This record gives sequence, structure tokens and C-alpha cells, in this order.
Amino acid sequence: MKESIRLKDCNFLLIAAVVILNIIGIFAIGSARPALQSRQISGMIAGLVVMVIVALIDYSYILKFYWVIYALNLVLLFSVELFGESVNNAKRWLIIPGINLQFQPSELAKILLILFFARFIMLHREQINTVKILAVMFILLAPILLLVKRQPDLSTTIMLAAIFCMLLFMGGLSKKIIIGVFAVVVPAASIFLFLVLQPDQTLIEPYQQKRILAWLDPEEYALSDAWQTENSIMAIGSGELTGKGLNNNEVSSVINGNYVSEAETDFIFAVIGEEMGFIGCSSVIILIVITGWCCFATGMKAKDLSGTLICMGIGTIAALQGFFNISVATGIMPNTGIPLPFVSYGLTSLVSNYMGIGFVLSAGFRKREPERHTTELGQIGTEIK
Repeated sequence: MKESIRLKDCNFLLIAAVVILNIIGIFAIGSARPALQSRQISGMIAGLVVMVIVALIDYSYILKFYWVIYALNLVLLFSVELFGESVNNAKRWLIIPGINLQFQPSELAKILLILFFARFIMLHREQINTVKILAVMFILLAPILLLVKRQPDLSTTIMLAAIFCMLLFMGGLSKKIIIGVFAVVVPAASIFLFLVLQPDQTLIEPYQQKRILAWLDPEEYALSDAWQTENSIMAIGSGELTGKGLNNNEVSSVINGNYVSEAETDFIFAVIGEEMGFIGCSSVIILIVITGWCCFATGMKAKDLSGTLICMGIGTIAALQGFFNISVATGIMPNTGIPLPFVSYGLTSLVSNYMGIGFVLSAGFRKREPERHTTELGQIGTEIK
């Protein structure tokens, strides 16, 4: 039977939110690094095309090839290990021959991870709380985390782990297991933090340790590792209500004075704060919240558990990455190097995020099976209780 897609099922609010975020990002990037603005516009066009194509395809069909998706993820990440291009002591990019375009597999890995485990969890949802299935899932996750961590990219590794935890939770992980994990993880995290702050530690890279130390004692590192964050906070505050205006020539501008490096990526929120003010910052936060909420709401209405997990995973990327990036720019968290979804410069990140939104739209387009969907969500609720 031929599938029918109804226009009224399209989540226009979600599309509007991500497009407006992208447009704000394009203006901010143009102000921070004018030479990159046209490339970001190209990325937006490519991303929209990918989003539409993915939205029109039934995600269930794509998930049939979930082992191919997993293998592709590993191949791309391992290719970085073998042929990756190093930039600023990090090997995270592949150079596409002929067009001299950088591609960052770790950004796409987030989407591929969601697709694979959405299908895997749905197929094994009855055994999700068994030692065997949990062990298999962690074994499958381990090489992905290891390859990303080796780049080194600790922030993306943490992000991938957080996405995986959300998928497990929504997949029906037992409350007893969740409490047990927290009972182990919280003390372990405290011990880990204590150990990595020791002078001769080898658990994390030296630059990562300095970022944590600078976050804990910004005054001590005000002229070194805390320099960017302090200037970012100053830039956001100086924008006041309406900002200084895009592409302004004010001598007192933190952005114009190059007091914040990587302003077009990690600290794009500082550019928005200084040049668009409180109104601009609030708009970005509201749009990120809307994006996450639309993804979660669509997931609760998806035709099956895999659709629910896809939407929850994409919503987690939007909400959690947005929180991490803004927290770094405002000094709430140590510098992580996480881009602001749809706003920061980066073609791989941008197109991957649009692909993720395409899968959410695909879940929204598909006809529901109310009785089956209610049963599955009821089972999730029972497991959580």
C-alpha cells in the first residue's frame, strides 16, 4: 500500500525554529568571520535539502540497515585514525579529495549512533534489563567512544554517552538499574575529578586539565586558560538589552578586539550577546527550547518505539548541546568545544543536525498505530515506575 504524507502532519514550528536559529548564526558568523558567512549559507542550503529528502523517506526502512549504519560509523571514525587531518593538535577531520572540504565524522556519529540503537533497543526491548543485552550494548558503544576520545575529543565523547543514556532510559531501563548506576557514577565522578586535578595525572590531556582548573579558579588563570571565558562573559554583558549591532566598529568591542578566539564556533553565543544583546540571547535560548520540545513531543506520537527513540535522541542533541555551549560561554562549565546547534560555524555539524531534524519530521509524517503505540509507551512507563 502506497504511503501517504499529509502536509498537516508537518511540524512547521520545528522547521521555523531551526531555520531562524540558523539565520541568526549566519549573521553572527558574518560579523565574527565575514569570509565564512557564504560557506555557512551553502551549508544551510545543503542541510535543508538533506532534511527534506530524509523527511520523505520512512525512517523504518532506513533502520532495516542498522548494522550497515553501525559499520559505517566505525569505518568513518577509524578513517580519522588512519587518514585524519590534524588541526590544533586534534585529529578530527577527513579531507574530501578534489574539493578540499573538511568533514568531521564525530558530528555525524551522533546521528548514526541514535539510528543504530533506536533499532537495536526496539528489537530487544523485552530483554532491555537483562545483563546479556546491556553488556552487548555497552560493547557496541565502547569502540565508538574510544575512537572519538582518541582524536582527542572528550566533549563529543561525553555527548555520545549522554545520548546513549537517554536512549536507554526511554527504551525502558529499569528504575532499579538507574538508581544503581547513579549510586556508582556519582562517587566515581567525584573521585575522577579529584584524580584529574593532581599534577602528575595521566587520565586526561594536559590542556583538558587546565580547562578544568581555569573553570574552578578563573582569577588564577585569567591571563591564560580562563581568558576566553572571562572575555566572553564581558562581551555578553556589554551587549545590554539590544546589543551594539552587527558588524559594528566600536573600539570597545570584545569581538572586534579579538579577545575571544574561535568566536564563530565555540563562543558564537558571545558574539550574539555583544551584538544582539539580551534580546538576541533570549531568542536563541527560546528557539533551542522549542526545538528540543518539538522533537520530544513528536517522539511521544511516533508510530513505534524506534521513532520515539530517534526523536528523543535528536531532541537531546539540540537541548544538551545548546546547554553545554551556552554554559561554557557564560562560565557555568569549563570549556568543552561543543558547537551551538544550527548557530556555530561548521558544515558537518550543520548538515548532520538538519539530517537529524529530517528524521524527526519523518517520524511525524508516518501514520500512527494508536493501539500498538499506546502499549509500547505503557510498557516504558511500567518499567520506569
